[in-house]
Amino acid sequence: MTTPDLPLASDGGCGDGCACDAGEEYLECGLDPALARLLADAGLDPVEVEDLANVAVQEDLAGGVDVTTVATIPEDAVATADFTAREAGVVAGLRVAEAVLSVVCTDEFEVERHVEDGDRVEPGQKLLSVTSRTRDLLTAERSALNILCRLSGIATATREWADALEGTGARVRDTRKTTPGLRSLEKYAVRCGGGVNHRMSLSDAALVKDNHVVAAGGVAQAFQAVRDRFPDVPIEVEVDTLHQLREVLDAGADLILLDNFTPGECEEAVALVDGRAALEASGRLTLDNAKAYAATGVDYLAVGP
Repeated sequence: MTTPDLPLASDGGCGDGCACDAGEEYLECGLDPALARLLADAGLDPVEVEDLANVAVQEDLAGGVDVTTVATIPEDAVATADFTAREAGVVAGLRVAEAVLSVVCTDEFEVERHVEDGDRVEPGQKLLSVTSRTRDLLTAERSALNILCRLSGIATATREWADALEGTGARVRDTRKTTPGLRSLEKYAVRCGGGVNHRMSLSDAALVKDNHVVAAGGVAQAFQAVRDRFPDVPIEVEVDTLHQLREVLDAGADLILLDNFTPGECEEAVALVDGRAALEASGRLTLDNAKAYAATGVDYLAVGP
């Protein structure tokens, strides 16, 4: 199989297997409609996933063929590949891995799903079984595994934080510290691990930080400038002191980020706010002190990689 044989349209989206003439819901997507629907139900864009799948495989082939596989595997050989967990954890990205496989395994492609994203798995547990041409399976396996392992790692790490916060009212929340091109998938993995997402981009919500405060002449002024310019956009304001907290609270902030506060300072902040705004703790956070921060009454703990 050469790179041009892969079902990637020159402008992305539709591939050779596109169901555009079949009246399906996902007209732009060349993935199997049932798989596209599963991705959409999970909050993922099937077209984006398909494009990523094609990019991943084309990167691996680099314009050529899988020379080892072509040389050693008969063209008509068929096999079943079992994707199996090596360690205990939380799985995420199974449907994305299917998408990667599907852009290569165009003949006799059958899938048996043993678990679902978000499930806890044990070493040796089967996750997914795929039957197709052996050559296609071997060509696609590394790209599929790269994504599946990365997303499962994120989900597993998130689940550790979620477990640490169990019994409190706090939730673990992600950041924009994501891998370029993989943000939607990595944030999906956070959800699979029991976390919640912060903003997806710079445009869907505002986060007023130190540099904005300096430029605007103060934390309350920065908040008001964003509110005046973008009245319908959610705004979170980062504060370094209780004095700043009072300022933005009086200005009407609904969500406030407590940057590098100690647990004791977080307790003071919670008492000061008294339910008038949601609070998020950031900085100094570890799994060992997570519950102590959560016990202060903050709503979120912001955790990045």
